[in-house]
Amino acid sequence: MAFSGKWETESQQGYEEFCKLIGIPDDVITKGHDFKLVTEVTQNGDDFTWIQYYPNNHTVTNKFIVGKESDMETTGGKKFKGIVKMEGGKLSIDFPKYNHTSEISGGKLVETSTVTSAKGPVVYVRTSKKI
Repeated sequence: MAFSGKWETESQQGYEEFCKLIGIPDDVITKGHDFKLVTEVTQNGDDFTWIQYYPNNHTVTNKFIVGKESDMETTGGKKFKGIVKMEGGKLSIDFPKYNHTSEISGGKLVETSTVTSAKGPVVYVRTSKKI
């Protein structure tokens, strides 16, 4: 179960522009800029529990089964229904405003979120190490 474990942010690229485009308030963006987000993943086959621990004790928990519609929540707290797909070892889901993929690469959790703006796609990449 490649995704299982606790992961801590090691680096991120495109954070501020991405967050602004999806409507995260400036004060929250500032608090999260240097925050070492912890992601805890439990994987049992295609069954996942994905917990992210944000500043100010904010936690987002998404439970899903690959290929089945699940109740999900965005970082901003918006609830939606989505289907997580697994292709070539990568998890992917369409959130309401962006597409998100997660994969294990070089022993690290690499999460890539892409939102489309008037100027074209804006990509946010967060790389986390296992702790």
